[in-house]
Amino acid sequence: MTEQGSQTLTIPRSAREPTSSYQSPHSSRRDGELNPAALRIFVEHTYGALEQFDGTRHDLVADRDVVATRRNELKLTSRSSQQVRYAATEILPSKSARARGAYLRVSFKNTRETAQAINGWKLPRAVAFLENVKEHKEAVPMRRYAGGTGRCAQDHDASIVGSETRTSLGELLMGYVSAGKQFGVSKARWPVKSAQFLLDLLKNAEANADAKGLDTGALIVKHIQVNQAPKQRRRTYRAHGRINPYMSNPCHIELILTEGDEVVQKSDQVAGREGLRLNSRQRGARLRKAITAA
Repeated sequence: MTEQGSQTLTIPRSAREPTSSYQSPHSSRRDGELNPAALRIFVEHTYGALEQFDGTRHDLVADRDVVATRRNELKLTSRSSQQVRYAATEILPSKSARARGAYLRVSFKNTRETAQAINGWKLPRAVAFLENVKEHKEAVPMRRYAGGTGRCAQDHDASIVGSETRTSLGELLMGYVSAGKQFGVSKARWPVKSAQFLLDLLKNAEANADAKGLDTGALIVKHIQVNQAPKQRRRTYRAHGRINPYMSNPCHIELILTEGDEVVQKSDQVAGREGLRLNSRQRGARLRKAITAA
């Protein structure tokens, strides 16, 4: 024990002798006094452990960041490589422009019939047809989903160009030509909402084609498909306190535009041969003659 003024400092034997073992700061405590040497050893061990833990923690955080970055890169790579799957897989994306809409609140049946009407058409003609449908100048033929559809007698050429396309006096008096002369059917309608949705998708695909550098004047509707989407449920109230379902029928639409093939004029020999109708015996004779001449 050493006296310094009015303060008393107790130095235990363990502090006077050097030791490498860990001791608690309260191991030689007496009357509320701390062991300075044990306290120093305790502090060194504690700080060393904290520094080691902090370094390990930083390493773990860095490894976690690397793993997260790699996972995000893999996700982006998989998304960019897969993108969206279209039904027509044989069409090259580099030579086509695509557009699609999902869960659209428009009738599946009407949209399917409208889409099939413009399938394979040139883009300007398809856009003009849909605009005419909105104005009731042209009708969409109802082929598959035609239950309860009334007959429609309307022809685009007769209603727009004039009476010179009407082929008989009765048609001239009626003011229209049968719709069967354009599409081969008698049932048709004017699904305005479906026409508007398809117009928007066609304009979107045209903009995509322009961004790719394709010739927008030579585009054709190479592929168009309408699929059913999950029905959306509502209710309608009937007599005697009953409730019936009142479902909507949304749809998915996808379309692909490609540049049309270059039209080559047929030769006179081929054009003249198209008008001939030969039976199998005549075709065989011509084939044998050609083989003999060769």
